[in-house]
Order: sequence, then C-alpha cells, then structure tokens
Amino acid sequence: MRLPLVALTLSSCGLLLGGCTTASNTAVDTISRVISVYKVDVVQGNVVTREQIAAVVPGKTRAEVRDVLGSPLLADPFHPDRWDYAFSLKRDGKVIQRRHVVVWFDGNVVKQVDAPADLPSEREFVTSINPSTGQKPRPEPKLALTDAERAAVPVPAAVTAAASAPVSPSRSYPPLEPL
Repeated sequence: MRLPLVALTLSSCGLLLGGCTTASNTAVDTISRVISVYKVDVVQGNVVTREQIAAVVPGKTRAEVRDVLGSPLLADPFHPDRWDYAFSLKRDGKVIQRRHVVVWFDGNVVKQVDAPADLPSEREFVTSINPSTGQKPRPEPKLALTDAERAAVPVPAAVTAAASAPVSPSRSYPPLEPL
C-alpha cells in the first residue's frame, strides 16, 4: 500500500516541476536578453605579426628567433628541429582568430619558416582587438619644432642676479631644537 502512494507522490511532483521548468526557462531567456553577461577574452599562445616573420630569415640562430618571436608554444623533444608558434583569440560575439607558424631549424640555424599568408601587421592586429576601432585614429604627437617655429618663440628676459637670489622669510622663527 505504501509503494503506490510514494510512486503517486513522486510522479505528481515531477509533473508539477516539469510545468514550472518551462515558465522558468522562458523567464531566464527574457532576463538573459535584457542583461548581458561579461565574458572574458581568451588569448592563448604567441602573437606573430608580418614584421616579426620578416625578421626571422634563414640563417638566424635559435636565440635570435626567440628574441624576435618569444618562446615557442610547442618545442617537441621528439622533433628538436621544429618550433611551433600557435595563437588563438576567442572574444564574445567575434570570429575566433587562429594562426599557426612553424619555424624549421637545421642544427642551430633557421632553415625555413612556414607562416600563413594572412598574418596581420602589428597595427592591423591592434586595430582588430581594440574596442574603439570605429573611432578615427589619433594623430601622431609632434615631437620637434621646425626652424620657423623655433624663431617665433619669444626669448625670455635676462634674469638679474638680484632676482635669482633666494628670498629670506620676512619673519624669523625660533629654532626647533634648543641650542
């Protein structure tokens, strides 16, 4: 007698909860459309740009390659003549960026570099990850004056010796320590 009663109670609770699930999911969907959840950008590997690949030419040593590209993401002990530089960037709502560069060595010097043709330049990469890409770029700051601008700057008045002498306080204060 007790087993059918437990089964009936559990099935009725399941039906009630099943009906609530649909309403709850609809409410969650509505709330998630209104409130956006922050999702962290996931960056993995080494960023390799066109300028860096141009600097890695056959004949460079392993140390020079490490200076330019950084430590390889994968240096396989079973293939000591190959360094793999992989990169991926996963951002919310954006296409995942993936690149893979392989540097082949002959002994201690670069033999060849296998890189995709669509590697971005440094400026293109920064533009692709910068959230304010819709804004126009800021102008480069001016660091030096031209000869005409230098001639237009007023010459400061000569400083007299009296004006450059330190001014003593008009009031004398007692010493801080007893004499």
